[in-house]
Amino acid sequence: MKIDDNSVVSFHYEVKDAKTGEVVDSNMGQAPLSFMTGKGQIIPGLENQMKGMEAGENADILVPAAEAYGEYNPEAVQTMPREQFAGIDLQEGMTLYGQSEDGQTVQVVVKSFDDQNVTIDFNHPLAGKDLLFTVNVAEVREPTVNESLSGQVEQHDHGSCGCGTGGCH
Repeated sequence: MKIDDNSVVSFHYEVKDAKTGEVVDSNMGQAPLSFMTGKGQIIPGLENQMKGMEAGENADILVPAAEAYGEYNPEAVQTMPREQFAGIDLQEGMTLYGQSEDGQTVQVVVKSFDDQNVTIDFNHPLAGKDLLFTVNVAEVREPTVNESLSGQVEQHDHGSCGCGTGGCH
């Protein structure tokens, strides 16, 4: 079965900064990542380029920044009063989590600080970077009824499902 709209896909990946070759994330040697196509669960450029692949296929996929985590936005860097960070042992490059005005969790990186101010960056750490994914498609299947209704992939514990057949799909 080929990856198409509303497919459940499980895959292994390694992602590198295409410019530097630095590995920024990987699940090789671990459980595969599973997602349902068309639900915005992985970056759009990767999902689009995986369409048509089948279980067992490998590929190197270059995803430009605009189709990954977006272009770097210099306006997303802000300087705030140091007292807003009271009680935090600040370090350059550290990641902090907070809440936006609409209640969403936001991630920021501390760029610099002094006695009066802290400069933080709201950009995703991979914003502005072209990414090179090495992927191995482990499984492609139709979603279950529950998955179709919820849009979420069900996690199966194959060792204890009780179906006795070794496969629980």
